[in-house]
Amino acid sequence: MSTREGITWVLAAPSGTGKTTLCRQILERDPEIKLSVSHTTRSRRPEEQDGQHYHFVDATEFDRMVRDDSFLEHAEYNDHQYGTSWAAIDAGVSKGRDMLLEIEVEGARQVRARLPKARLIFVLPPSMCELEKRLQGRGTDSDQAIRRRIDAAAREIDEITRFDYAVTNRELEACVADILAIIHAERSGDPERIETLHEKFSPKDAEERFRAQAESA
Repeated sequence: MSTREGITWVLAAPSGTGKTTLCRQILERDPEIKLSVSHTTRSRRPEEQDGQHYHFVDATEFDRMVRDDSFLEHAEYNDHQYGTSWAAIDAGVSKGRDMLLEIEVEGARQVRARLPKARLIFVLPPSMCELEKRLQGRGTDSDQAIRRRIDAAAREIDEITRFDYAVTNRELEACVADILAIIHAERSGDPERIETLHEKFSPKDAEERFRAQAESA
């Protein structure tokens, strides 16, 4: 059994940025990290399994867990409730496993406040134009829904400086490599490696580059 305490990682991004694909790749390539399974009130899809994809609960049970302070973070998204339980996190980190949370920016804000030692990574799209193209390419949303997601993305990017790191998903392999480099540096505890990556993936610098690009487009 590992003697170290695991790290809680948060990966947050605007819808359409590729967050789910990135998480899947990270889990496949790093055996020391495990996905935290969230609770949700939305209906289970045919291909999903309870306890593997989500813990599916009704609104009454979810509200009870909120009252009992069972969640590290919880938020409403697309008219459904989602939450990460303290129990899901503790089960991993106490055994030396890093835990990965794939959550929305609102949830990341709560994690920052309630678990300061967690590490937060924000994933940026290459540009708003590229994000809109990706959302349109999915073919799952109406034009109105895409507009709402773009507007939400703009608000979420305003939160970027709450995060420890910011990476841009221009190309999947490169972005996965960047995130794994961050994870491995933090896990090593090497101050010089960590400082180097804090500078390379500074949220403030990433935001400035993103907005400068938007202004010049």
